[in-house]
Amino acid sequence: MDILLKPIVTEKMTMQSEDLNRYGFIVDTRANKLQIKKAVEEMYDVSVESVNTMRYLGKKKSRNTKSGIIEGRAKSFKKAIVTLTEGEKIDFYSNI
Repeated sequence: MDILLKPIVTEKMTMQSEDLNRYGFIVDTRANKLQIKKAVEEMYDVSVESVNTMRYLGKKKSRNTKSGIIEGRAKSFKKAIVTLTEGEKIDFYSNI
């Protein structure tokens, strides 16, 4: 099971990473906090202080076509906010 799917690189998460030393990730929906902590520590070689998780239900989508209205839903996902210990840092752009 691949736990960390992708990092969240938005303006809000960038501000939190600079001010509060928090980083966001989209994670597997079956992963728990201990698995997320272990995955971040192994992948980025940092020490994690705490992990907060949130589940998001996919947005409802609809569109009009010739045959009528098609309704569906975007994929649901789980987000994890990881707080690192003082002095630790993750650089997402080092692999580019």
